[in-house]
Amino acid sequence: MNDLIVHPSAHPSIVANRERIVEDGFWQKVRRTAGKVPFLEDAVAGYFCAIDPAAPAKVKASILAALAYFVVPIDLVPDFIAGLGYSDDAAVLYGVLKLVHHHITAEHKSRAAAVLLKDPPSEAAKDEA
Repeated sequence: MNDLIVHPSAHPSIVANRERIVEDGFWQKVRRTAGKVPFLEDAVAGYFCAIDPAAPAKVKASILAALAYFVVPIDLVPDFIAGLGYSDDAAVLYGVLKLVHHHITAEHKSRAAAVLLKDPPSEAAKDEA
């Protein structure tokens, strides 16, 4: 699991790997966990911040590492354990989002709320985002 933790000044190839992990599984995980995890809107707002060209590289790297931990099926606490399954994901995301909250704009939050009101994007629509 330590391989998902990335220092914000990490080599660009490491950050790119985290970005691929998130891109490959994020919207599927959002669809599977909708209504089950209380931090989903924050995770989606963080995603929109991470793909925002205006966000600093260190912010993107930090958010992508936290989102990769959320997406990867192997966790410290398995997600299927009722009541505890997403607690580690929430802790990681909360910690990172708390550190970078001033970079998550009203637009990121608005886009997250809009996406969660309807079905999360399909794989084809994801490419347009």
